[in-house]
Amino acid sequence: MEVPDETWRLFIAIELPSNVRSTLRAHIDQLRSAVPEARASWAAEENLHLTLKFLDATPLTKVEELSQAARRAANGVGSFEMIMGNCGAFPASRQPRVLWIGVEDPSHRLTLLHQALEDECAQAGFAREHRPFHPHLTIARLRKPQGARRLAQAHKAMGFDRETVVASHLALIRSELRSEGSRYTVIARHPFSLD
Repeated sequence: MEVPDETWRLFIAIELPSNVRSTLRAHIDQLRSAVPEARASWAAEENLHLTLKFLDATPLTKVEELSQAARRAANGVGSFEMIMGNCGAFPASRQPRVLWIGVEDPSHRLTLLHQALEDECAQAGFAREHRPFHPHLTIARLRKPQGARRLAQAHKAMGFDRETVVASHLALIRSELRSEGSRYTVIARHPFSLD
């Protein structure tokens, strides 16, 4: 039963095809084997995606408005290619806490989509993200310093073979934090269309 004041953790993302998620999983498995002492929360294969906007506690009454904002942003953007490639860690200069794989935007449509999504969400009453947009796939969150630098170095040294991905839709996804890991549920998908 839904509670009137209930809130959901939500994000809007581009889902990745299964073959790309499988390649990312193989990269993760190699890293885990290379530095087994590192303490990290690794992204589950089925949860790998490119987040464009994260919204923390969103009232249930606002979910449909958010979905419609995502639909409007997806309109006017045709399918486009992104290239996944370089490996890195955040923060780069201190103790790494996140391992990522970079996403290139050769057509600039991803950047335009992100801006349209921010604009549509702002018009619907959702706060803008003020940090610059640096598209990336988070593959791990490092929980303890033990082995973290070594893991980040192995990630960069191993590299990731460039992979081209065709983006075809936006997904509104609910994130539920559980003891066994995050559970993601797709609330809505909005295909890109050049209307």
